[in-house]
Amino acid sequence: MNFLDLGLSDKTVKAIEELGITEPTTVQNDVIPSILQGKDIFTIAPQCCGKTCSYVFPLLDIISNAKTDSSKSAPNILIITPDSEQSVAVSDRLALFNKYHEINETTVKDAEEDINAEANVIIGSPDLLVELIESEKIDLSKTNILVVDDINLIKKRKQLANLEKVLDILPADKQNIVYTNRRSKETQGILDKILKAPEEIKVDKNKEQETQQVAAVEPMPQPEKAQSAPAQKEKVVRRFCQPVKDKEAINYIKNYNSFNGKTPEFLTFKGLLVRD
Repeated sequence: MNFLDLGLSDKTVKAIEELGITEPTTVQNDVIPSILQGKDIFTIAPQCCGKTCSYVFPLLDIISNAKTDSSKSAPNILIITPDSEQSVAVSDRLALFNKYHEINETTVKDAEEDINAEANVIIGSPDLLVELIESEKIDLSKTNILVVDDINLIKKRKQLANLEKVLDILPADKQNIVYTNRRSKETQGILDKILKAPEEIKVDKNKEQETQQVAAVEPMPQPEKAQSAPAQKEKVVRRFCQPVKDKEAINYIKNYNSFNGKTPEFLTFKGLLVRD
């Protein structure tokens, strides 16, 4: 199975393959077609399995298709993350694979910032979204696709109450896509409130660290003693999951003021990390 087989457009697949990603991970195989079909989805998926890209890829196509079809209205997508750090990570994925599309997005990192009213995608944590709603700086009443990533981590951040406040103002008629790293009794009530007869997808825990989602990563230094193939693979996976800041890239960004001071976070790491 390849990305074209999953229903993604040539433009999106071209951007994916240019980063050396040739095969979808298990969660992407399972989730991408369902998102493109407009289904409500509840996905249980661990970290490091390509989860974030499983919704970024199809959402890029959904927005792009609406822009080129005059009979369709542009979707209004809300992605709710546990915290600002994860919001930035999702924004980076959108920027990375948006190469052949023209998609606007706003990432909420501060409740004082201005929100782009023309944005197709708004990304933010529950607490910041609530602040913006209460100060009337953001209008979510036309949201037609909701992504919650990850509801169990939102619970751990003690943000379920704020998540419910956001959900209360969203329209009932929308596509809902919810991810969690594990089931939790505390989140079941909210899940029942969000999802309507969802398709449930569960990723085997053994698939937690599929390495297809890592491209152009700096080679690992050779160990002094020979290791077996499984041991080498395990070490590489740990390296992928712990990126290192690239001092040369950071200095270049500062000297040339690249991206007008809004450089995507992934560009400050050595290699390209696209693992979650």
